[in-house]
Amino acid sequence: MNYSKDGITVAPMLDVSHPKKSGRCPVKIRVTYKRTRGYYPTGKDLTPEEWSALSTTKARALVSIRKDIESSYQIVRAAVEELATAGAFTFDALNNRLKGATSDTVNTAFRAKMDEMKAAGRVGSMVAYRGALLGIERFAGAHIPFDVVTPSWLGKYVAFLSSEGKTQTTAAIHLRHLRAILNEARRQGIVKEAQYPFGRGRFEIQEGEGRKMALTLEQIGQIARYDDGSDATAKYRDYWLFLYLCNGINVADFVRLRYRDIVNGEICFVRQKTARTTRTRKEIRVVVTDRMQAIIDRWGNPPAPDRFIFPVLDGSEDAMRRKLKTQYLTRAINKRMATIGEALGIGNISTYTARHSFATVLKRAGANIAYISESLGHNDLKTTENYLASFEREERVKNAELLTKF
Repeated sequence: MNYSKDGITVAPMLDVSHPKKSGRCPVKIRVTYKRTRGYYPTGKDLTPEEWSALSTTKARALVSIRKDIESSYQIVRAAVEELATAGAFTFDALNNRLKGATSDTVNTAFRAKMDEMKAAGRVGSMVAYRGALLGIERFAGAHIPFDVVTPSWLGKYVAFLSSEGKTQTTAAIHLRHLRAILNEARRQGIVKEAQYPFGRGRFEIQEGEGRKMALTLEQIGQIARYDDGSDATAKYRDYWLFLYLCNGINVADFVRLRYRDIVNGEICFVRQKTARTTRTRKEIRVVVTDRMQAIIDRWGNPPAPDRFIFPVLDGSEDAMRRKLKTQYLTRAINKRMATIGEALGIGNISTYTARHSFATVLKRAGANIAYISESLGHNDLKTTENYLASFEREERVKNAELLTKF
């Protein structure tokens, strides 16, 4: 029972410096990092002689204690290993993680995960987990033991969300976050395999069909030419067009673009959404077209290598403030684009429409799906196929209509 990675070690130890009146000493799990040590109790006490014999003993009582110590060790090791792999290890993060691990409630585990994400600056993920927790607590209260989360319970939760008017897509998002919490609890031995409710033959998460929002090139042209005389409309219209032209870039990545990211006439960036979840750094490259350059010239900051291209962030923001500014800009773009969509008779247009339309326009032009997937920064083709589902339906409808032209 010894673990070592990235300068972090984990091992059980007998705390002989704090003997009890019985002569036994507490067994603890010691974590060492940068000459700092943290000690985590196992709830077991042994004499020095019993400790020395523990690894080889066949005495039933000591074998049982050894298994309990191993279980405590595995919980601490699993938490350390995950934090180390994510590059987010601190003792505060470990303590928050173990606070959730030692809890018998889903609620506390969620809050420990959220604290960990906040400490790592992952505000977007923290907000998403908070939304999932609020939904779960509306359904089942503030004290939800792990063992009540069964396939039947999950089915009732989905029905509850539906009764609130939530879509299947929203339910799937909530369930994926809950599954991540239970996966962690399973790795730590809190949830036994027989109790685990997800998977084939148990409860399978049904994904939503998604919103069909792709525009045609003609509609995008109408948007590009739209002008109501308002500078605000012109700015947010141009921002939306830039999102579309820049491979359907997300607003969170758009606001982070700097002039140094323009290399040899191409914008190079890594999606924030996947930067922490992929082993290899997937860089997206986008040729800066004349229209994109015109948008930069009209609305961008004066050029300087370290300066943001667009005047949304100033670099002084912490993670929470950056998230709030991104959300504000997204709402502002969506509000103005909804007005444009109504005026043009296109329907609702949003930042998501820009991303979806980018993929679908490429598909209509005959682009390879692997190229589209790479351009969007997706980790797998299945995600890209979901984006293009509406296009496939359009093709089927068009072909069906052709069969009637006789």
